[in-house]
Amino acid sequence: MSTVHYRNGRVFTAADTGWVSSLIVDGDTIAYVGDTDTADTWGADRTVDLGGALVLPAFVDAHTHLVSLGESLGQVDLVDAEDLADIQERLRRAVADAPDAPRIIGRSWLYGALDGSTPDRHMIDAAVADRPVYLTSNDVHSAWVNTAALRELGIDDDTPDPIGGEISRDESGVADGMLYETAALGRMRDHLDAVTTDADRDAALAEAFARYRASGVGAVVDMSLNRPDLEALERALEAGGGRLPIRVAGHWLIERSSELETSLAQVAEAAALRDRLSGPWLRIVGVKIMVDGVIDSCTAAMKHPFTDGSHPGPIWNADALAPVVAAADAAGLQVAMHAIGDEASDIALDAVEHAIEVNGDIPRRHRLEHLETVTEANVTRLARLGLVASMQPVHCDPAIQEQWRAVLGDDRADRGYPWPEFGAAGAVVAFGTDAPTAPYPPLPNMYIASTRRSALVDGLEPNLPKYALPLAEAIVHGTADAAYSCRWDDTIGSLVPGMSADFVVLERDPFIDGVDTLLTAAVAHTYVAGRPD
Repeated sequence: MSTVHYRNGRVFTAADTGWVSSLIVDGDTIAYVGDTDTADTWGADRTVDLGGALVLPAFVDAHTHLVSLGESLGQVDLVDAEDLADIQERLRRAVADAPDAPRIIGRSWLYGALDGSTPDRHMIDAAVADRPVYLTSNDVHSAWVNTAALRELGIDDDTPDPIGGEISRDESGVADGMLYETAALGRMRDHLDAVTTDADRDAALAEAFARYRASGVGAVVDMSLNRPDLEALERALEAGGGRLPIRVAGHWLIERSSELETSLAQVAEAAALRDRLSGPWLRIVGVKIMVDGVIDSCTAAMKHPFTDGSHPGPIWNADALAPVVAAADAAGLQVAMHAIGDEASDIALDAVEHAIEVNGDIPRRHRLEHLETVTEANVTRLARLGLVASMQPVHCDPAIQEQWRAVLGDDRADRGYPWPEFGAAGAVVAFGTDAPTAPYPPLPNMYIASTRRSALVDGLEPNLPKYALPLAEAIVHGTADAAYSCRWDDTIGSLVPGMSADFVVLERDPFIDGVDTLLTAAVAHTYVAGRPD
C-alpha cells in the first residue's frame, strides 16, 4: 500500500480534533490528521496539494430509498407544477415522449398545486385515459391514480381497505383515485415492483449510486428494504467484486399484519438476513416499522385532530407494535420506527420501554424517523432511552410547507422539526434526506439545516428560524452522527486515524464564502475507502 499526503487544506474532521490542515491516507485508511509541518515529516509516497480547499468527511445519508430514488429520476417530476393544468400538460407530454409506454409514473406532486381541490381520477383521465397513470405525492405516502390504474390494480367499489391504509371513495362509495398509506405503499408498490424488470431495477440502483457518489455521499442507510430491492443490491455487490460504489446499511420493512405470528416471522427473516449480510459494503442492520402516516395527507397519528376534523389512528397500535419491537430488540436488530405525528412517538417510545423491560440491559441503538411534530416531553424521553433522532432538513423546506402548516393550523406547526431540542436533551441527531421524497444532495440539506430557508425557491421566509443550527453542527449530524445511527461510527463519518478514508473535497468553502454557496458549490472529489470518484 502507498501513502498519500493531502496537504494545505481546511480539513473539518467532525471529531474532537476539529480543524486540521493535512491528512495522510495509507491505502484505504486514514493514518494521520493534523498540522502540515508534522505531516511533511512522514515522507509519504505521494503528495496532493489541496490549495486551501475544504475537506469534509464523506456524507452519510441516514435515511433514503436507493432503488426508488433511481426510479424517480426517470419519472414525471411534478414538485414545481403550478396548478392542475400544468400537471395535466406534463402528463400529456410524457405520453407524447413515450407513446408506447404501458403506464405513466409521476412523482412529488403537492396539494398546493390543486388550489384547494380534492384530487380525483377524473382530473388525470382528462389528460391521459388510455393507459394507467400513477402519481406519488411528494411524501410518497399517498398516490393519485386514474381510472385505468385502478382497473390495473384490481380495485373496484367493493375492494376492502388494506390494514393501515385507505382506498378513498366518493360520496357514492366509488373509488375516486386516491390511495393512502398501505394502499399506496403496499398494494400499488407491490404491483409496480411486479411489472419492473430486474434490469430496470439494476439500472435505477446504478443511477442512484452514481448520483450519490458525485454529490459527496459515501454511505447510506436504505430504509424499507424489500426482496426486489435487496436482490438488486446483492447483484450490484457481486458485479462489483464484493464492493459497492458507496456503503449501504439496510433496514428490512416489517409490514403490518393481522396475525402476530406473521409479523414475528418477518423479524426472524430480518435477523437471518443480518447474519448473512454483514460485510463492509452491504449489511442489514435492522427493521423498519411504519407507525403512522404523514401530515400533508392527514394520515399521521396526532394527539388532536387536523383542521378538517379528521383524527386517524396509527398504522401500528400499541398492542400490535410492542411484541414486534421486543422481538427485534432481543434479536439485536436496530428498530427504526417512522413516527411523524406527536401521538406516534408516544406509541413508539412505549414499545421501546416495553422491550427494555422484557429484554433487560442489552446493547441497543434504536431510532425514530422524521419526528416532524413531537412534544417536549418526548424529546427528553427519547434522549433518556438512548434512541437516535433521525431527521431530514429537506422536509422543512419552506417551499413545501403550505399544506403541512395548513392541516395542523395551530401551535403544533410552530414546533415543526425541532432539531436543536434533541441535541440539547443529549440525543444523537442523524440527518438524511428520505430521497426520493426530497432531493438527495447533501449540501442543500445542510443549507436548510443551517438557515431553515428554502433550497428550492429563492426569497421565501425561513421556516421557524429559531431551530436553525450552526453549519458545523449540521455537518456533524450528516456525517459522524449519521454513521453512528447505523453502527458504522467505528469505520466512517469522521476523519481520525484508523477510520476509512471516506472524504469529500469541495470547490467552495461555505464557512468562508457563506452558507449560500452550499446551493451552488460543486463537489470536486469524493473518496471512498481511499479511492477517488
